[in-house]
Amino acid sequence: MSNDTSSHKRKQSTDARISPSHAFVVGRFGIIFLITSLLAIAIAVMLVRTTVVKASDWNRMAASTLADSAVIYPDRGEILASDGSILATNLYYVDIMLDLRASRFKIAEFVDSIPMIADSLSRHFTRYDKKGWEKRLRKAIEPKKSERTRNFVIAKGVPDEMLRKIKTFPFFRAYPSSNCTGLKADMVMKRSYPFGKMARLSIGRVGQTDTDPEIHGRSGLERALDTLLYGVPGIKRKVVSTRGTRLAEEVAAINGYDVTTTIDITMQDILEAELGQMLIDAKADWGTAILMEVATGDIKAISNLERDSTSRKPRYVEALNRAVQAYEPGSVMKVMTMAVALEKGFAKPISRSYPIGHSFPYLGKRSISDTHSPATLPVSRFIEYSSNIGMVKMTMPHYESDPNRFREDLAELGFFDRFNTGIARERPPYFPKVKNNVGGRLDLSRMVFGYCTMIPPLYTCAFYNAVANDGRFVRPRLVKGLRTPDGRDSVIPVSYVRERMMSPENAAILRQMMRGVVWEQGGTAKSLRNDVVEIAGKTGTCKIALEDKRKRFDKNGKKIDLPPFKGGYLEGHYRVTFCGFFPFDKPKYTCIVLISDPKVPYRGPAVSSGTVLKNVALKLNARGMLAPDPVMGENADVADNTPTVYSSFNNERNATLHADLRLGASKAIRRPDTSHDKGMVPDVKGVSLREALTTLEGAGYAVAFDGVGYVYAQSPEAGTSAGPGSRVNLYLRHK
Repeated sequence: MSNDTSSHKRKQSTDARISPSHAFVVGRFGIIFLITSLLAIAIAVMLVRTTVVKASDWNRMAASTLADSAVIYPDRGEILASDGSILATNLYYVDIMLDLRASRFKIAEFVDSIPMIADSLSRHFTRYDKKGWEKRLRKAIEPKKSERTRNFVIAKGVPDEMLRKIKTFPFFRAYPSSNCTGLKADMVMKRSYPFGKMARLSIGRVGQTDTDPEIHGRSGLERALDTLLYGVPGIKRKVVSTRGTRLAEEVAAINGYDVTTTIDITMQDILEAELGQMLIDAKADWGTAILMEVATGDIKAISNLERDSTSRKPRYVEALNRAVQAYEPGSVMKVMTMAVALEKGFAKPISRSYPIGHSFPYLGKRSISDTHSPATLPVSRFIEYSSNIGMVKMTMPHYESDPNRFREDLAELGFFDRFNTGIARERPPYFPKVKNNVGGRLDLSRMVFGYCTMIPPLYTCAFYNAVANDGRFVRPRLVKGLRTPDGRDSVIPVSYVRERMMSPENAAILRQMMRGVVWEQGGTAKSLRNDVVEIAGKTGTCKIALEDKRKRFDKNGKKIDLPPFKGGYLEGHYRVTFCGFFPFDKPKYTCIVLISDPKVPYRGPAVSSGTVLKNVALKLNARGMLAPDPVMGENADVADNTPTVYSSFNNERNATLHADLRLGASKAIRRPDTSHDKGMVPDVKGVSLREALTTLEGAGYAVAFDGVGYVYAQSPEAGTSAGPGSRVNLYLRHK
């Protein structure tokens, strides 16, 4: 009994102790349940609010996020020479930098390696020496990590090979991970011009502007054909994936077209070299020259050179594209006037003679003078003697009642039609309308022989080209084909300003008149005669007019119609021109050369501009460009006992080579003897082909060559007696 009572008491005591604890647990779970319920209700409310009430707002936000896009820039097309040589292309380079805040950057190891890194960098990037690089690296690493630069520049615009080279430097070689070294590279594209400044103004350049950060053409063909060369950009947009959002291609970029030009690299080299040398000899301000193919109008070479005022030595560089700028032409205008006279019939019969003399006061006003002409001349010899008086007496009676009809007759020939060659800033001739009074007739009387009008050299060259082409006025062109991004070629056909500018018969008469300029007794360019290439053309001399510097626009930006020049000329200063074609019997090329302000003794158009054209013609002939190449074989009798490592006619190049190769006081490298008697073949063994051609062709020899590299043998041998016009065979090799 007592035991049962005792047991019951213990049970009651235990129950009393459990009850408060149980209530606490239940209460705690109740609180948790309540909080959970409230959270669930809140989540449900937010879910409804997000998916129903605010659904449109969230959808707009999602759409805007996924609408973020980036441009895919296309590869710009290449510009090619007529033979496929690359004139302008894209090359990819890298900007190499250090991220000094990389997540696992080995700061201690980097600091210990700075002297070795600086030494390696100084060997390849010489803008700083070892101490300079070390100073820059230590200064960059001094701040605390959060303040260090992420873009410490090592080099910009270097080939990808340099990045691989840097990875072999101390420190970078030990830690291949960029997170440890901070080494990184950004790919950049640069427009490259393998032939340097050759035809630079015609090819043009690319760049950015303040308003347009994209790379587009800014001058020349790069600008004129930018829409073709640039291509069509693509688009990348954000898309959702299992790894988040990423940019994916939506519209692919279309790369630009490759453009094949008419430029011939060899001809361009010849034209630039001849023009540049004449400008140096004549101490001229500037010069421009164009070489055009008669049958097609292809511009095979074009050069614009101007004195470099920053250079102590005489030096000419590509500058303003004067080939398409307008200037008073001087007597080269007489060919256009004679073409009109022949077509309209008032130059016939060409045997009709006019009294000339030395002075003619047209309309009793300021006299027109002639410096070349005899007392009387037939029409057939007006061009030969470059007779101002003859041109006025022949022309003016037919236009005195309506002076502007002469301009209209020129327009019928296509003289004012735009060529649209693709050369930036191309202008048509400036030939102002005149009043039908004494003043207007006086102006026209000067226009017919090349004053009071302005013509771009390109237009003069094209007109002469039409005369050489039997009257077919072919349109000059600098582009002859396109290549699509998928590799399909298309050829741009030859087009015409006029299918027939003048009759073949009149063109033949005019060509014969132009031949007289060089080959007849009264010709103003007799110095251009030679026994190799028969040249025909016309000289032109014009005083340099005082330019009108007034603004061409009013305060509202409206263009003001003002003449480009004002009354008066710079006394003793002239622009001289020779434009002609060759060979005369079957014209293949037309060439114009304009030189501004040549000094005595090069002030005459024949001795300066004409000489450039003559030398170009002779060199084209010497290289087989006017006739088939000769069959050549190596002369086994030519000795080669003294091989040459390198040589040059220019001593400065030898000095440079000694310095570059650290030859010190070693024996001078062989240099050919430039002294030779007239009629003796010069020694050109060991020099480059270009120097050999300059020397031999300058001495009057025709040159043929075989192989590539330097000249290791020549035939006839140096010192052999051979008259001008003889052929010298050159044999080239690399070894």
